[in-house]
Amino acid sequence: MFLVLKGLEDYMLPCLNKKLFGFDCMGCGLQRSITLLIKGQFIDAFFMYPAVYSLIALFGFIIINSFRNFKNGTKIITILAILNVVTIIGSYLLKLYLK
Repeated sequence: MFLVLKGLEDYMLPCLNKKLFGFDCMGCGLQRSITLLIKGQFIDAFFMYPAVYSLIALFGFIIINSFRNFKNGTKIITILAILNVVTIIGSYLLKLYLK
């Protein structure tokens, strides 16, 4: 398992926004956060990218809803998507202004 994670870390995509413009984008930290989740470091994964858990909930619900249509599935997906957008933008702004 460790060798798989080590291999994953070697092939992570670099942030082109950071390379070209010198500052993080709104997605910076997502790959590392998922790697931390796989390693079992749940708190570190949250601090690396706070929207990781709400993104997992959103995509998980979308997958489940595609197999079993819930009565209010569209409304739940919309609420989860708005929660994700607010979390991503809020954490990005905090990261920018607290540096």
